[in-house]
Amino acid sequence: MADSPAATPNAVAPVEGAGAPLSAGARHWTISGVSSAALAPLNSTMIAVALPEMVRDLHVGSTLLRHGLVTSYLLTGIVLQSLGGKLADRIGYGRALRLGQLVFALAGLLGFLWPAAGALVAARVTMAAAGAVIVPSALALLRNQLPPERRGRAFGAFGAVMGCSAALGPKLGALLTEHFGWRSIFLINVPWLAVSAGVALLAATEVRAQQARRGRFDLLGSLLLGASLAAIVAGSVAPELRVWMLVGTAGLIGFGFWEKRASDPVIDLRLFARRVFSAGALVIALQNLAMYTLLFELPQVSARLFGSSRESVGSVLSAMMISMVITAPLAGRLSERFGARALTLGGCLSGALGIVLLGVLPFAQLSAALPGLILLGLGLGLASAPAQAAAMSAVPREQSGMAAGLTSTLRYLGGVAGLAILGGIQSDQHDVAIVLSEHHNALWVFGAALLAAAGCAALLPARQQTETAR
Repeated sequence: MADSPAATPNAVAPVEGAGAPLSAGARHWTISGVSSAALAPLNSTMIAVALPEMVRDLHVGSTLLRHGLVTSYLLTGIVLQSLGGKLADRIGYGRALRLGQLVFALAGLLGFLWPAAGALVAARVTMAAAGAVIVPSALALLRNQLPPERRGRAFGAFGAVMGCSAALGPKLGALLTEHFGWRSIFLINVPWLAVSAGVALLAATEVRAQQARRGRFDLLGSLLLGASLAAIVAGSVAPELRVWMLVGTAGLIGFGFWEKRASDPVIDLRLFARRVFSAGALVIALQNLAMYTLLFELPQVSARLFGSSRESVGSVLSAMMISMVITAPLAGRLSERFGARALTLGGCLSGALGIVLLGVLPFAQLSAALPGLILLGLGLGLASAPAQAAAMSAVPREQSGMAAGLTSTLRYLGGVAGLAILGGIQSDQHDVAIVLSEHHNALWVFGAALLAAAGCAALLPARQQTETAR
């Protein structure tokens, strides 16, 4: 593939629909339509609050239903992100986005119309697969249809919508379940996806990578990647399956050797040779290791120390999410002016300082965590959009979907790695001294992850990237 755009670091692959600059109106519709696709995480968090009612109505064990509806959704999403991005590179980003939205809506309609355990699991797995196409396609569209000086605010808006939808999911799910029954959680996907698809149709024209050579679809590489990631995730969530993490790691090594031989690989490993892409992707992964693991760890610590309810813990954690949602769009705009390095580095260090506050302030009551959580949220919001924009701008246009899928996969794997580490730290003890010691050990891990992210941020460009700055 010596003549392909990917073979020369500074080349820009021709992309259909990306030649002419967009008008202000077209940019508005593009950002609005694509950002609305970021509501996909809404469904992943809504269903958690409805599980008790579903167990009662379906007469299914709670553990079985939780794994069938929640764990399977997470696992499918992780496994298929990179494949979804590759699919978007092949068929077109707008087309892939609309296909994912259609499948997501139809799967939600199936869950509403067929309230049986097996059908609901099938619906959830299908929704996760569709979401794995939606997010990379949306990110690739933003990268291809917007000039570099406009991408920061677009990625900021996308990240803000994703964070807001994840934070609002439990509250909206509780409201829908209380007033309309748990089946409405599946039906709510249909109207918002219809609106999202309608707005997206008003955006700019189709964008599709025009690759110099395109081999046959890499089926073996896809199977190797999917099976390896599935083994790693299964081993991280179930202690009795920890050996599968080693199997999955070995599978990824084999996947790497195979991808070097494939004519049209699922993941072009040369992307990791691009310093800016690797640094931005690692910032995203390490941030999510700290954030999502803290979202899991703090409720458990609060329950063991204070007997705090889910509602009270959720209210405190919402301070972090609100800070992120407010800061992310602002960071996107500022990165267009000052570049990614300063904002991402400052955000990572601010987040690390928030972790320090969580560790040094007396944890005598749950509200004592608020200052640290707010500072952590501000830091995460400052760093996420510039890091994502820098990573996406560092790859050739023809590989935008692949790059978006890969960053999404790393985002998930960061959270999975954090949960696996947390599982080795926490115990079932309720002694105050032991609980606080475990909490501080977890904070050391979170802080170290954010400091490592700061080190990666130092490798990002100091100024706004151009199309040829790789």
